[in-house]
Amino acid sequence: MKAITKYWFLEDFNLFKKLGTFNMMKIVEILEMDNIEKGKAINLNDEHKNSVFFLKKGSVKIVNKTNNTVKYVLKRGNIFGELALYDKKAASEEIAYALEDCVICYIESEQMEVLMEKHKSLKNGVLKIYGLRIQKLERRLHNLLYKDSVTRIKEFIADYLEEFGESNEGGHLTAKNLLSHKEIANLTNTSRQTVSNVLSTMRKEGIIDYNIEFISSIK
Repeated sequence: MKAITKYWFLEDFNLFKKLGTFNMMKIVEILEMDNIEKGKAINLNDEHKNSVFFLKKGSVKIVNKTNNTVKYVLKRGNIFGELALYDKKAASEEIAYALEDCVICYIESEQMEVLMEKHKSLKNGVLKIYGLRIQKLERRLHNLLYKDSVTRIKEFIADYLEEFGESNEGGHLTAKNLLSHKEIANLTNTSRQTVSNVLSTMRKEGIIDYNIEFISSIK
C-alpha cells in the first residue's frame, strides 16, 4: 500500500493530529492496511498479533468470545483492540466483526507502546479513549441496577441514533440498522422479545420508524 494512501488514512483520526507530518510519515512505515468484508471476523489476537486497529470505513461490533455477547459497536474514525496495550489476556477474549464492508489499518501493540512513550499526545489520546470505554461500561452497569428494561432500550436507541445517525432535511436522525434485536438485547441486558415489543411500541407511538435497513427518529 502506498505511503500517501496510508497517510490519507491517518489524517481522519484526531489521535494523530498533533504529531505533525514528519512523525505521521514515520508511523505510516509500520502501518498495515486491510479491507474486511461485511460479516467477516477480525481476530484481535491471532492473525493480527495483538494489534491496535484504526477504522477508516464501515462499522464493527466487539464481541466477548466467552459468551458470544456484544460489548460495544464502533463507527468509522474510532480505534479498537486497544485493550492489548493494557491487558493481553482480556484482549484475547475479544473478537471484532465487520457490520459493513470495512477498511482498517493496524499496528502491533508493542510498536504502538513505543510510539505512545515517544509521543505524549498519542499516549494521552489512547488513555482517553480507553477511559471513555470504561465509562460506557460503568453506565451500562448503572442502568442495569437502577433503570427498567424499557427505559434501557429506549435510551440505547436514542444514543445509537445520536452516534450513528445523520440528520435529514426535517432535522430527524437516520442510521443504518446494523444490530439485530438479539444484539440490542445483549447491549441492554434485556431479552430479544422485550426489544421487539419496545421497538414496536415506539413505532406505533410515532417516536421512531425502522425497517431491515434503517432506523429513524420521528419526534
